[in-house]
Amino acid sequence: MIKFERFQLDNGLRVIVHQDLSTPLVAMNILYQVGARDEEPSRTGFAHLFEHLMFGGSANIPSYDTPLETAGGENNAFTNSDITNYYLTIPKENLETAFWLESDRMLNLAFTDKSLEVQRQVVIEEFKQSYLNQPYGDVWMLLKPLAYKTHPYQWNTIGKDISHIEDASMEEVKDFYRRFYNPNNAIMVLAGNINVEEAREYCEKWFANIPAGEKVQRNLPKEKVQTEARVLKVEREVPNDALYIAFHMCNRLDKAYQITDLLSDILSNGPSSRLFRKLVKERALFAELDAYITGDIDAGLFIFSGKPAEGISLEQAEQAIWEEIEKVKEELVSEEELEKVKNKMESSMIFGEISFLNKAMSLAYYETITCAEDINEEVKKYRKISALQLQEMAKSIFTKENSSTLFYQAKKEQS
Repeated sequence: MIKFERFQLDNGLRVIVHQDLSTPLVAMNILYQVGARDEEPSRTGFAHLFEHLMFGGSANIPSYDTPLETAGGENNAFTNSDITNYYLTIPKENLETAFWLESDRMLNLAFTDKSLEVQRQVVIEEFKQSYLNQPYGDVWMLLKPLAYKTHPYQWNTIGKDISHIEDASMEEVKDFYRRFYNPNNAIMVLAGNINVEEAREYCEKWFANIPAGEKVQRNLPKEKVQTEARVLKVEREVPNDALYIAFHMCNRLDKAYQITDLLSDILSNGPSSRLFRKLVKERALFAELDAYITGDIDAGLFIFSGKPAEGISLEQAEQAIWEEIEKVKEELVSEEELEKVKNKMESSMIFGEISFLNKAMSLAYYETITCAEDINEEVKKYRKISALQLQEMAKSIFTKENSSTLFYQAKKEQS
């Protein structure tokens, strides 16, 4: 059970406070409710670009990192399809430095031609190094548009095309900031050595004067039900073949979400899981194999990904996966196997909540999808899942017509 208190400023900023006196530090997590799904199809990669721009200096602070490091703090950030998340830890006695830094860049980010150009080049280089010139780097750039035809999940956080960032104008960048980087589109979580009275005092001092922005209106196109199997075959300069099979699944708020997540754990969570035991260890068909869900807020994907063992074709590998899929559709998971996976899931969640920084990030995320209070109900939802529900879920989503398969073949050397 994570205990916390909450309040909201007049400008709409939601603040959650979790006190943990066992640490001399405080974690500040600010989640902006903007991700790659909020971008225009012709201007993708903006949310990720802003993750970089937010460290490029604000009106009164030319360098974000220098004063934070001087105060003994550390920071980082990440962007995905749904959110952009900034987090830091700092000694309690220097906490006001964090409020000063974060409020200044929320109120008035410094937009200069130089800062935009510097961060633009950083993102372009990341695009090239991690996605274009990296072995298997373009997998998601192929798999996502294969699975999604209308929803903006069809492009990666880095962007759909490098030209979108290369051609981004200053006015377009400023407009993105004005739309999404507002107190009423943000959630602040403070965790660690701080109480709610101190938090309220700092928030009123540093954030209350930041004006609210217009409420973000989301009207994202809904992905149509897939009615036929999709297949894409590519050749790349990589050491080994790889196979990816994606199935559409429910959104994060659907009651079926936890069932689907637990199903992925039954199939692939550690050396005792089905896929590893059967296809890696016993039959030696795969060098590595995994099954997981994307965990997106809107309807996501259930993914099987693996690299066949030496001498095993992609077609043989695909057939083996489908054989295991059929088993979970035809036979009920035993109570022993189900209980084992539930115990592992629960211990993983409890272990993940030990860190006060992890608590801060989790509370912000739950507040985004529903409300922070739901964090304390999650284990109960998994505990209630039955073997029959897992079987019905497998039958529902694991169909050929709901599959998108990527055959990622290593180029053969020319003799």
